[in-house]
Amino acid sequence: MKSPARLIALLSSLTAFVPFSIDTYLPSLPQIARDLSGSAAQVQHTISAFLLGLCLGMLFYGPLSDRYGRRPLLLGSLVVYGVATLGCLFADSVEHLIAWRFLQAIGGAGALIMARAIARDLFGLAQAAKVLSWMHLLTMMATLVAPMIGTWLVLIQGWRTIFAALFMLSSLCLVMVTFGLKESLAPRADGASVKGAFAAYLAIARQPRAVALIGCMALSFGGMFAFITASPFVYVVFFGVSPRTFSGLFALNILGIIVVTLINARWVGRFGPQRMLVVGAVLAGGAGGAMMLVGFTQWGGLWPIVGCTVLYMGVTGLLGANCTASLMAMFPHQAGASIALGVSVQFAVGALASLWVSYLADGTSWPMCLVMGGCGLGCLVACGFSARTPIEPGVVGDDACVPFQP
Repeated sequence: MKSPARLIALLSSLTAFVPFSIDTYLPSLPQIARDLSGSAAQVQHTISAFLLGLCLGMLFYGPLSDRYGRRPLLLGSLVVYGVATLGCLFADSVEHLIAWRFLQAIGGAGALIMARAIARDLFGLAQAAKVLSWMHLLTMMATLVAPMIGTWLVLIQGWRTIFAALFMLSSLCLVMVTFGLKESLAPRADGASVKGAFAAYLAIARQPRAVALIGCMALSFGGMFAFITASPFVYVVFFGVSPRTFSGLFALNILGIIVVTLINARWVGRFGPQRMLVVGAVLAGGAGGAMMLVGFTQWGGLWPIVGCTVLYMGVTGLLGANCTASLMAMFPHQAGASIALGVSVQFAVGALASLWVSYLADGTSWPMCLVMGGCGLGCLVACGFSARTPIEPGVVGDDACVPFQP
């Protein structure tokens, strides 16, 4: 694939499998329960099965891609995703749908991990941070528009149309990867074993700086999940805004993500990922602390909370991109394992934050402000720890990696 823009578009499409597979599906849950004669709880298990398969799949693909290369596993994951999506399309019971959704997540996990690892293989550290920023932006856009697309597809021909659309998307990506994407990982002379590849998780977990980077990106993700979970109740129920106004306020977060992504893409090459990471963590910590203060005192009503959430949501992309690039640079020969571990922890923390804010719900804005504020301040602490912690001997960074040449 000769054009960097086309490459970034393909990698972004691969990372969009997961948000599209989750969020386009949500509006169809009531219809699925009726059509397959299942209860609401049974249908919700299809989401749990997908998240479980996603976490297990990421941990599976990461080390194997470091051992056998990105392209074979990416092609295999796309085939698995396509077959499982067809299974979902023709499922005749909730139990079958749960099983196919689990397998679909296994395939989607490969695309999610491999896209980030390929970006690291082909670009130097600063360039990788820039590319990951664009990928995060396009993925966030997919996350935000997916429910609308899902609703539209359900209205056209029912819930099975969603899986038909997902199958066409995966087939298109499979064709593009097959004919337009070469292996990005240089052959390794050491011939590491499969057992040694999976042992990389222990090596990564022993590095305090790596743990701090994973913590920073995971906590920023946790705050975002807390906002997505609680904001409809806080804005519409507690503050009494209309659904249309809520959509507009939610769109401000998209604007914040776009602005911060553009800033990061422009400046990361000049200042480097570590400095941009510090800036993002300071902003996230400041927004989180202010949100906790506003939520506790209820000072100013709605608008201070809106301002804090826009700032916080905006810097999540900056934190995620620069943490990911820095983490993979620490482990140039285990980039797949490092990003697999990081993203798995990220999703786990996001799920815990969502559960936490739901458990604390009391009809006010305080639980959302508390969880988001705690995550923001946690990002700041983790970033400070990563900046002050040297890389232990035996871990070689890759700052001088030659940028990808089209």
